[in-house]
Parts: sequence; structure tokens; C-alpha cells
Amino acid sequence: MPYLLLALAALMFGLYNIFIKLSADHVQAVLGAVILQFVAAFLGLGLLAWMKLAGGVAIHANPRGVLLAVLAGVAIGLVEVLTFVIYGRGVEVAVGNPLIIGGSLVVTTGVGVLLLRESLNPVQMLAIALVAAGLGLLAWQAARA
Repeated sequence: MPYLLLALAALMFGLYNIFIKLSADHVQAVLGAVILQFVAAFLGLGLLAWMKLAGGVAIHANPRGVLLAVLAGVAIGLVEVLTFVIYGRGVEVAVGNPLIIGGSLVVTTGVGVLLLRESLNPVQMLAIALVAAGLGLLAWQAARA
């Protein structure tokens, strides 16, 4: 089941980036990000209301969890604005998305290992190194174009 959810999340994240790319020439970057965030908030509120009404899931939060969720919201809000700006400047989604997502993978892996004390096995380290090498090649080629 987690693999099905991972595949669905990857599909939705890919569609998210494609829709931002397609809309970037038709809406101002900050306005596009605000629209996106309102739709996401209403979708989340609808799911939360459904969960509460269905009664099958306990809804809980503590101050640390709320603060971390707020910080994640700040980060994704800025990413959304930057993504609209990047695609609005003509960067192709086939180049921009791998650089953004791959770069975030390198950042999150580094934070996971260095600050959160997570461990990687040799295959995982090789995979991350290959992603970083691919990012370098993609960025180098994009800079030459």
C-alpha cells in the first residue's frame, strides 16, 4: 500500500509542476501561487471536515507540530512563487522540474543524514550520488543553452 501511495503522490507532484508551467504565462506569479494555495487549503479543509464527520480518524496537534507545519507552508509557498517565476521566464518543465525536485532530494537527504541522524546504505548513497551527478549534468547543459 505505501508504494501505491508513493506512486500517486509522485503523479500528483508531477501534474502540479506541469499545471504551474502551463499557467505561468497566463497569470502573475504571486497570484498564481495564491490561487494554488487557496485551492489546496479548501481541498484540505474538505478532507479534514470529512474525516471529522466520518469519525474514523482522531485529529490531533501539538504546538511543535503546528509550528513545523507553518514552516513547511512558508517553504512551499515560496517554492510555488519561485516555480511560477522560473517557468514564466521560459525554463522548460523537463529541465526545471528535475532540477527543483532533484535539488530538493539532495537537500533533504543531507538534512536527514546530518541533522536528523538518519542512515543510508551503500545502494542509497550511490543512488543519491547518481542523482547529484545527473543534476550537475542537467544544470551544466541548461546553462550552455
